[in-house]
Amino acid sequence: MYLKKPLWSEAVKRTASPTAEDSDQSSPLTVVEDLVSSLTDQRVYREVTLALRTGLRDARAEFSFLRVRGLRGLLKFLRSVSESDSAIHLFSQSQSVPELQVVPVLFRHSLRDSEEDSVASLDHIFSVEPMKKTSPSTDAEVALALRVLEGCCLLHRESTILAHRHKAIPVLMNILSTRGVAEQDACLDALISIMLDSSANQMDFESCNGIEEVAELLRDKQVDENLRLKCGEFLLLLIGHVNGRDKSPMATIHEDVRRLLGEKSASLVWAASQFGSTLNPEQRLTALHIQARRVLESLDMY
Repeated sequence: MYLKKPLWSEAVKRTASPTAEDSDQSSPLTVVEDLVSSLTDQRVYREVTLALRTGLRDARAEFSFLRVRGLRGLLKFLRSVSESDSAIHLFSQSQSVPELQVVPVLFRHSLRDSEEDSVASLDHIFSVEPMKKTSPSTDAEVALALRVLEGCCLLHRESTILAHRHKAIPVLMNILSTRGVAEQDACLDALISIMLDSSANQMDFESCNGIEEVAELLRDKQVDENLRLKCGEFLLLLIGHVNGRDKSPMATIHEDVRRLLGEKSASLVWAASQFGSTLNPEQRLTALHIQARRVLESLDMY
């Protein structure tokens, strides 16, 4: 969604500032500015709904290549929305409309288990209606769907509730244990996004032994090194988020990490998880990479 500013909007901005006599609320310039603001909001909302309807239409398709096209459009749309607070607000409003909700479509089409497509009976053979068959999700489709899920949850916190209703944590843990490196990488980012400030999803992660799954990947030297680093970053972000919250659903995470990684590595994880809260986002990202590397090196030496 890339909007060009209308010419009449620029004309209003070029108008001379009002004098003291015209500064009251009923001045013609104020009325025009309010009208321009209202028209702009309506125009942006139409663009938001159009982008969502177009992307979701393809994301519901029977064929994977069409779903991939729809997911790419949705991901591009979310990246554009993230650049404007007003666009984020409009996107959040749109997610209260059932037919515009993104998260349910992801779990019903791209992130569903392939076993759900297995034929339960042969009744369709004797019926007039042909059986509707949907192509399975490709690796690229799953990775894209996870990125879209991450974006939705970061921009719209209520999307984490929708994800919980579709049993997001068990689905993502299955992807983490069965898919390739690209999907596992995207899965770890999506897991963080749906667990932030979501007790229900944190409880599901705990019940699915999520820490054990991530720690196993982190310890396995046969696993791709970049994925192991991503697992280290995941633990640092998760522990940094729940640290000090005794009533958190994951209050025992410190004991779990000590048991799974050993005392030395666990101590490093706990200390490193508090990396520079006063740093800007770019510096925090750099610090996160450095600390994850140190955790990985401590495991390899242990």
